[in-house]
Amino acid sequence: MKGLVLVNMGTPDAPNPAAVRRFLRELLSDPMVVDLPALPRRLLLELVILPFRPRKSAKAYCRIWSDRGSPLLVHGEGLAAGVAAALGKNWQVELAMRYGRPSIASALERLANARVNEARVLPLYPQDAPSTRGSTVTAVRAAAELLDITFPVRFLPVFFDRKGYLDAVVATAGPVVEQVAADHVLFSFHGLPERQIKKADPSGSHCLVAKECCKESVPANKKCYRFQCYQTARALASRMGLGPEDGRRWSVAFQSRMGRVPWIGPHIDEVLSSLARKGVERVGVVCPSFVADCLETLEEIGMRARLDFKARGGGELVLVPCLNSSPTWVEAVAKMALNEEDSWQ
Repeated sequence: MKGLVLVNMGTPDAPNPAAVRRFLRELLSDPMVVDLPALPRRLLLELVILPFRPRKSAKAYCRIWSDRGSPLLVHGEGLAAGVAAALGKNWQVELAMRYGRPSIASALERLANARVNEARVLPLYPQDAPSTRGSTVTAVRAAAELLDITFPVRFLPVFFDRKGYLDAVVATAGPVVEQVAADHVLFSFHGLPERQIKKADPSGSHCLVAKECCKESVPANKKCYRFQCYQTARALASRMGLGPEDGRRWSVAFQSRMGRVPWIGPHIDEVLSSLARKGVERVGVVCPSFVADCLETLEEIGMRARLDFKARGGGELVLVPCLNSSPTWVEAVAKMALNEEDSWQ
């Protein structure tokens, strides 16, 4: 029997300040998420973030929490159940969260108790970043060592350009964009501090330095998160028949920036402001860096960005649902799990 672990970022146990504080403490204590030296990171967390942010974030979580719980967890459980059914009885599929519950360690323990002979791990982040995939790989390896796991644990590569993933996004987004008659499609990706992007450039002279650094694939941006986001957007726009990359029918933006340090752009508030000034009436927002709806999609885009767009003189903003546990996404994940051995790391 083989095991498959699907890992997403995580969610608080409840939409209240205490649970959100626990979640944020675990998330933001990770040096791969907040890549500062230990003392500045701790001071930032204890003196700036944790005294104020949990209460504000808890209110946001309350707006999206359902009777079944956190949308990220609910959709994750749906995906795991669907993939398990697709793979059949010779597979055991587990859901894990990098931060919060169910933990990575508990997922590996369940696979060990089931006596699997191999575990395959799929970090559910289409594009590669140290703060997401990198941190998850590190955590899985640490948990496997702590638990003295004897079966091999392998990681599926990033899938930002995989056909199954792209087709699943188009199958989900295409009908919504067509139904709402969107004048413009905005592909919104989670942002990162610029310093993290520059660290991925071995040359030190391309990423965020060269003009249109994400336009073409070169050795310097091979592992660049921003470049992979643009590649994803171009592939989706092509499949959706949105035309050339001229900003008329579609564009790219980055969301969720925080703090005062420079984050990669263009920033979503600036892009939406520009679209409003141009008289765009209906914007469809697709969030291809998220495979499941969560706070960053449902509240940040579906609620706050929608109101902001209208306040700036724009028309209607429609959030396109994430992949969640759609049939095409379940099928794509199952196929990725069945890949040949040489595609696993």
